[in-house]
Amino acid sequence: MRRGQAIVLGAGVVGITTAWALAESGWRVSLLDARGVAQGTSLRNGGQLSYRYVAPLADAGVPLKALRWLLDPDGPLRWRPQADPVQWTWLGRFLALCNGADNRATAARLARLGQFSRVCLHDLMHGHGVQGFAWEQAGKLVLYRSAAALGRAAAAMDTSQECWDQAQCMAQEPALDQLGPKMAGGIYSEDEAVADCHAFCLSLMDKLQAHPNFMGLLLDTVQRLVPEGARVSVVGQRETYGADALVLAAGIASRSLALPLGLKLPLYPLKGYSLDLPIESEHVAPRASITDFERKVLYARIGSRLRVAAMVDLVGQTEAIDQRRLQSLLRVAQSDMPRAGDYARAQPWAGLRPATPSGAPIIGPSGVRGLWLNLGQGALGFTFAAGSAQLLASQMNGQETPEMLQGLSFSLESV
Repeated sequence: MRRGQAIVLGAGVVGITTAWALAESGWRVSLLDARGVAQGTSLRNGGQLSYRYVAPLADAGVPLKALRWLLDPDGPLRWRPQADPVQWTWLGRFLALCNGADNRATAARLARLGQFSRVCLHDLMHGHGVQGFAWEQAGKLVLYRSAAALGRAAAAMDTSQECWDQAQCMAQEPALDQLGPKMAGGIYSEDEAVADCHAFCLSLMDKLQAHPNFMGLLLDTVQRLVPEGARVSVVGQRETYGADALVLAAGIASRSLALPLGLKLPLYPLKGYSLDLPIESEHVAPRASITDFERKVLYARIGSRLRVAAMVDLVGQTEAIDQRRLQSLLRVAQSDMPRAGDYARAQPWAGLRPATPSGAPIIGPSGVRGLWLNLGQGALGFTFAAGSAQLLASQMNGQETPEMLQGLSFSLESV
């Protein structure tokens, strides 16, 4: 394809990395977003760059676990049935994929994308000077409450990982003085990282603003997309925008924008919550990022603050904070890690993670001329963003996908 002018819809971590990759490869790029840089799901996500733990949620045994979670007032899952065919269709496809074979196949593809994305992020950091976002190779400790679950995880780990018993976990992480006794042990991965996704977006945006191929950030609300021959125009609240290529990277909003074009994107918002709390000298915060595997709560030390994130709520498309869910997260965190930070000054947040039933993102052509897709990264948007952007830029430039990444340019039928 002839490189020309492109517009990327969405200025979250996926949209900004996409704009950078396109600008670097010769496209003249604009970003369009109603709220500005990283004001949606990228604002306060979990902060883990989790390259090893990329297995999708859909797996054998998950439906039974989901029933138990729904009965637990502090459980990680909430479901509010709605008269919404999108919700039921998504759930039906998700349940059909809850089997070991599909899980393993998707996990293998996502692992390749994760490792590729790690390389792409390091290139941004060391090759282009994207810094100042509290990146640290802090390591990751995944804790298991049952010996059986720990045993299964240990059987699947690679030679670079370590299996720690309860005493080793508590010795390595003094912050686990309350949570540790509830655990059988954990799997430690030294090469995992944490970072501030919002600060990363701001840092990369600074580089993008200085790029000769960047045409600017457009602040406008998209009303509809209009196909015009080989192009798709964007009708905004303020004006209409045209380009040779349009990239839809607007998170869950992408679904409603694509529908009038005949595209039924298999996306549903998985609502998550986080707490962001300061760490003072008297606190004992974890050094590594910690994940409570059964409760699905993660603790990530990002600079001088602790990020506590959890929950998968299928409750529709609202970012409003449910105080009951917030209090549940606060109760669990204070009970399990009471000395980790100043909970009295915790800043709450809720965001919508755009997920496909399989957990695999949608990267590539849409089937509508001039419209490209980079979305559906779910809870791993920060982890996958840099790699997803490079894959899309390669496709838009007519290049072949590297053999090791085959199967990552997903068709709508594969998600």
